Amino acid sequence: SKSENECNQKVRFSVGPSNADFPSGDPGMYQLDITLRRGQNLAARDRGGTSDPYVKFKLGGKEVFRSKTIHKNLNPVWEEKTCILIDNPREPLYIKVFDYDFGLQDDFIGSAFLNLASLELNRQTDVTLSLKDPHYPDHDLGNILLSVLLAPREEQREATMLMRKSWKRSSKVTFSMWSSGISCRRTLILRLSDLHRKSQLWRGIVSITLIEGRELKAMDANGLSDPYVKFRLGHQKYKSKIMPKTLNPQWREQFDFHLYEERGGIIDITVWDKDAGKKDDFIGRCQVDLSTLSKEQTHKLEMPLEEGEGCLVLLVTLTASAAVTISDLSVNSLEDPKEREEILKRYSPMRMFQNMKDVGFLQVKVIRAEALMAADVTGKSDPFCVVELNNDRLLTHTVYKNLNPEWNKIFTFNVKDIHSVLEVTVYDEDRDRSADFLGKVAIPLLSIQNGEQKAYVLKNKQLTGPTKGVIYLEIDVIFNAVKASVRTLMPKEQKYIEEENRLSKQLLLRNFIRMKRCVMVLINAAYYINSCFDWDSPPRSLAAFLLFLFVVWNFELYMIPLALLLLLAWNYFLIISGKDNRQHDTVVEDMLEDEEEEDDRDDKDSEKKGFMDKLYAIQEVCVSVQNILDEVASFGERIKNTFNWTVPFLSWLAIVALCVFTVILYFIPLRYIVLVWGINKFTKKLRSPYAIDNNELLDFLSRVPSDVQVVQYHELKQDPSHSPSKRKKNNPG
Repeated sequence: SKSENECNQKVRFSVGPSNADFPSGDPGMYQLDITLRRGQNLAARDRGGTSDPYVKFKLGGKEVFRSKTIHKNLNPVWEEKTCILIDNPREPLYIKVFDYDFGLQDDFIGSAFLNLASLELNRQTDVTLSLKDPHYPDHDLGNILLSVLLAPREEQREATMLMRKSWKRSSKVTFSMWSSGISCRRTLILRLSDLHRKSQLWRGIVSITLIEGRELKAMDANGLSDPYVKFRLGHQKYKSKIMPKTLNPQWREQFDFHLYEERGGIIDITVWDKDAGKKDDFIGRCQVDLSTLSKEQTHKLEMPLEEGEGCLVLLVTLTASAAVTISDLSVNSLEDPKEREEILKRYSPMRMFQNMKDVGFLQVKVIRAEALMAADVTGKSDPFCVVELNNDRLLTHTVYKNLNPEWNKIFTFNVKDIHSVLEVTVYDEDRDRSADFLGKVAIPLLSIQNGEQKAYVLKNKQLTGPTKGVIYLEIDVIFNAVKASVRTLMPKEQKYIEEENRLSKQLLLRNFIRMKRCVMVLINAAYYINSCFDWDSPPRSLAAFLLFLFVVWNFELYMIPLALLLLLAWNYFLIISGKDNRQHDTVVEDMLEDEEEEDDRDDKDSEKKGFMDKLYAIQEVCVSVQNILDEVASFGERIKNTFNWTVPFLSWLAIVALCVFTVILYFIPLRYIVLVWGINKFTKKLRSPYAIDNNELLDFLSRVPSDVQVVQYHELKQDPSHSPSKRKKNNPG
């Protein structure tokens, strides 16, 4: 790729001869091939007298490999292979074995060290390591069997020979960066970054519909339970809603997991009883082995609960997919006229009823960034980008020691919901710690102008204010408007990678103010109507009285959507006439200041632990109230923003829907409409027993951004010096 070619450009170094720089042995990089064979007589950590062991390998305090989990086995057989690159063979390899425990902290089984310096080069060795616990040195915790092979890397050996020959010719040498130990390490990190990026390409989707539970174990004093279910596949987690006071809950919820491996995996499912003010009680668990299920087929499973009573009823569907890809800038599918024509044909109006889930195509070019924040002590950063669309997440390679990196990567996604938001986040890679945040932008797909290279000002984590640097992106989105409209009336895809809610007094106050503002609109409307009754303004009261007589005398149901149509049209004409009075940032104008104050931790917090412990019991209640306030405020703001033409696509869709409803209500008597509605409601479960309930109106409003989201998605004004050249394309959507 272009980035690797740039990394491999020759850079000259002038160095003097030194024996310390070139020791007698092979310097620099070694390769350690490990085969994790099996475990013997491991310690039991579960109540059933077994364990669910997995192994971690650490080098220099950093995890370099983690094995799969073998469930309910004290003599597990892994037969997994991995390759680890070693800088210093004198540094031991640390091996730790854990017992996997879903929903809780994993239990430590034992650890061991492998002395790499004792291994013979280029010879495979079988090693048996005894596990120990520093706290209980006399306990027998079992053994781990490995096969290891330590060898110098070939390119490092060639580089050594080349440099030794050069020393004989001159006291100063010139050699290329790729052949030096330092650049080998950098090139290697780039390749590892590419491997990590490829591991993010998911190979399929597992769709799970949680139908019901049957005869669950009673955990409360009243002989009932408040059950909910947790799902886990790798690092992906879901939690169902809580069903109060029942042993036969009916959930009817759907969850989607992404498969990153061909062999599938095991979904851990646990059932819990919600206990307010105390630790939730464990009801039971079960597992779904995806490798035993056939693809492109829905399986109805009745899973008995282990360590408990009753069973769960599930529908599981495995779907193969190739939804996301990544390539270099030189490989551009939209630049090829034939491929672009195929994509346009794929989403043309003539194919509106083919594969309704395939709404559109998105291509993102991550070109470069400028003037990024310095995250390292050297005044530089090691930036890389993470591109996310709902649950699809891809990464670029890392550009080292650079505040103006060039990535030149293209990401393509299948669009399942045109109301999705593209998120591009820039991080600084840190080999010893988690990556440092440098900046982020959020771009709604409907606001994208095709083929325009734009410089986006990076924002903070909350997307409420600017941070240092800009990122250059070129985005194209092609979609079918009919499919997008139908998808708008279906449930929104849930994002499984989300931050955990925490109590925030600023957020609580802000949500309260937002809700109060929505309520005040209704109160002011009530005052206005009451003023008409009081004849405070005789002309206005007379007009209201005549209008009341006319509407009541001639009222028909079609007048309701017709009135809403008139309101939409009135606001539209105000906008196109230049009298747009929409203000979305009045509620959140102090968001940045408040959140920065909250991030400043007071040193005296450690002295308040006793007081905080007393407040811990009400924290969950406060977080719930905080979220309710957010939901109520967002609901009112979404209705307002629909009529304010905040998202023109949604406003036009509302116009189409209201026109249809107006015509239906005009030509069809109300009694027939109510009759059809009632028959549909009463027969829905008979026609589709496992159908998931949804409300089309609420699903539509969930696509309309609230005032806070409008501020987050709003583009910041950029420095004119960063303005790139633009080339326009037509948006076929």
